Amino acid sequence: MDIVRNPDGTLVVPIVPERHHATDADEVVVDPSAEPRPKEDAPTTRLLHPGEGGYDEALAEWDYQQNPDRAPVVSTASGRQEAMTLVHAVAESPTHEVAPAVKAVHDPEASGEALRHVLVGGVHSVEDFAAQVAEAEGGEPLSAHETTKIIGEVLTALDS
Repeated sequence: MDIVRNPDGTLVVPIVPERHHATDADEVVVDPSAEPRPKEDAPTTRLLHPGEGGYDEALAEWDYQQNPDRAPVVSTASGRQEAMTLVHAVAESPTHEVAPAVKAVHDPEASGEALRHVLVGGVHSVEDFAAQVAEAEGGEPLSAHETTKIIGEVLTALDS
């Protein structure tokens, strides 16, 4: 099952069931007079919100699923600078519009690669990136949650 990204930025991720090996201690005595009960199945998916544990890694995996033939991500200095400008523009937009900010980018491919590189690094990488954006562009650093959400929106816009 693939990861699904919802329009609100949440991700539906598959849950790998835990393997359980039976032991003698696990033996169950069945009461033949008992009413049969339906087996309760464990959930097969989980909904992750931006900023929640495992979200950044799941978003990076979702992005990889969109184009599995893509080469490993590489961040360049110019791509990272444009990515910072792009994230700042979206964050500062009164209507949080992604399309105009993406159109203003000179090298969309390099910006996308830089953002993918941030995601692959996990939550600490996202936090460091948000601090760098605030330092380079001004203002307060965005939360990891907000930064990750914007990165997901930008990557979706860049890939369409």
